[in-house]
Amino acid sequence: ILNYDIMARFRRRTCIILLLFILFICSIMMALKTLRPDRAGFGDPFGLGLLPELQQRTVLLDSKQNSLNRVQGDTVTRVSNLHSIAVNTMKASIPPVNKLEEELSSPNYNFHIFYYAWYGNPQFDGKYIHWNHPLLPHWDPKIANNYPKGRHNPPEDIGANFYPELGSYSSKDPTVIEAHMKQMRSASTGVIVLSWYPPGMADESGEPTDDLVSVILDYAHKYSLKVTFHIEPYKDRDDRSMYHNVKYIIDKYGGHPAFYRHKTSTGRFLPMFYVYDSYVTIPEIWANLLTVSGSQSIRNTPYDALFIALLVEERHKHDIHRSGFDGMYTYFATNGFSYGSSHHNWASLKAFCDSNNLMFIPSVGPGYIDTSIRPWNNHNTRNRVNGKYYETAFSAALLVRPEIISITSFNEWHEGTQIEKAVPKRTGQVVYLDYKPHKPSVYLELTQKWSEKYRKEQEQWLM
Repeated sequence: ILNYDIMARFRRRTCIILLLFILFICSIMMALKTLRPDRAGFGDPFGLGLLPELQQRTVLLDSKQNSLNRVQGDTVTRVSNLHSIAVNTMKASIPPVNKLEEELSSPNYNFHIFYYAWYGNPQFDGKYIHWNHPLLPHWDPKIANNYPKGRHNPPEDIGANFYPELGSYSSKDPTVIEAHMKQMRSASTGVIVLSWYPPGMADESGEPTDDLVSVILDYAHKYSLKVTFHIEPYKDRDDRSMYHNVKYIIDKYGGHPAFYRHKTSTGRFLPMFYVYDSYVTIPEIWANLLTVSGSQSIRNTPYDALFIALLVEERHKHDIHRSGFDGMYTYFATNGFSYGSSHHNWASLKAFCDSNNLMFIPSVGPGYIDTSIRPWNNHNTRNRVNGKYYETAFSAALLVRPEIISITSFNEWHEGTQIEKAVPKRTGQVVYLDYKPHKPSVYLELTQKWSEKYRKEQEQWLM
């Protein structure tokens, strides 16, 4: 019995010593791991954050694209570069492109997100803009009489069913612009589709915003994002005015490193323009601009680009093809609202585009609600279902294997399609919707999740 007790104590002591030794070795290994040099070539061993080689690859791609433009004698880029230098010397300096303070997902340049820079507040604009959106009357006076009229009264009462984490912000506020870029980058989107009106023009509730474009480009570049343009239906938009406005955009902004150019199947790098409400202009007018034989043709000129039309009704696909557009997008985040926004029609639209050498860009959204500005439009509300609606839309988009997916939207607050951070808020007049039980960043995180899923699936499609 004595020998047995001695042996038992010996075994316990041996096990304890062995366990302590293993813990000591593990501690040494963890300590050595944390001493990895800051400039190590392989980045974080768990693959988190912006890898140094990714930054180098981005710079190399930009330089290759610039070299290609020079070799091809792209006079537009040379002129734009000179203009960009002149503008940058006059503007306040933007923080340089350095290693980001926190780890962010790599941008996916096949994920395009619609962005609105039309908001204003007294601090930066002298008044509220867009947050005080009017309540829009129904076109039938009998129905309109049953609903309230007037305007919203910020900052407590805004023209939205959700409330932004940043409050009733101004799109001119540099801290807001930077916060937006950071959020879009964290969501692993890559291209900002900026709502744009020509200089001096705006929507009915807004003010001109073209002066903001250069600043947005600078901040986008800091976060390795690109910017393209969502051309709105401004007054007298036709083939001639579009030619001049496309020329204006490319001359003024085309030389900026954040200006988006899409690589075509022929290896060309072309700007891309989304054209909202394109169907209000007849195909014959568009054909003047977008076909080689058109009287106002932009094809095979320094201002040639990819033009993407909005498809609402099924018949629009034939008009888009006749017009000379390069592709179509669906924009609306309301499944079933239009032929184009109905997920079950995407397969046939993709097939039509494939057979006619067009791009099909489905638009996915997290939900829809605009009753804060159209109180009579409750039947078009689409509940977010705690993110399930958004994921269903992404799943439907991936099924048709599109080259690009567009997201409606980052911050179209009036229509409740935003993925920007929103917070719970209650005032004496209204209780705003929110993202509970999830946190304010849930839709950014879902976007990032599907961006990675899309990237992996796209690799398999191309094999």
